[in-house]
Amino acid sequence: MNAETPATPPVVGAPLYQLKAEFFKTLGHPVRIRVLELLSERERAVAEMLPEVGVEASHLSQQLAVLRRAKLVTSRREGSTVYYSLTSPQVAELLRVARAILGGVITGQAELLDGLLTPAAGSPDVRA
Repeated sequence: MNAETPATPPVVGAPLYQLKAEFFKTLGHPVRIRVLELLSERERAVAEMLPEVGVEASHLSQQLAVLRRAKLVTSRREGSTVYYSLTSPQVAELLRVARAILGGVITGQAELLDGLLTPAAGSPDVRA
């Protein structure tokens, strides 16, 4: 297994926390996240995703295969065009929740940085 490919499919009977870890490993690639974001909007053809994702067609194909094996996306063929869509609207909801969590983390970091850069009343300014 390399950094590009998540672990083998989860074992039936494995603890739930282990299954969750495998699920999040599947999400642990920027191209896969971008693909899921695009598919959260609507069904898309592979050719349509290429400029949005910014990778070679073979790399996108590999990442789509990982998402298919994880049952996060489904595909259908219409002539020579392959279209992908999310298997569940909950995938889009998960991405929205992740965005909200990250927004809170970044806001907290910005407030911490502001606190570090703003001298407390009566304190000497050590930035000089």
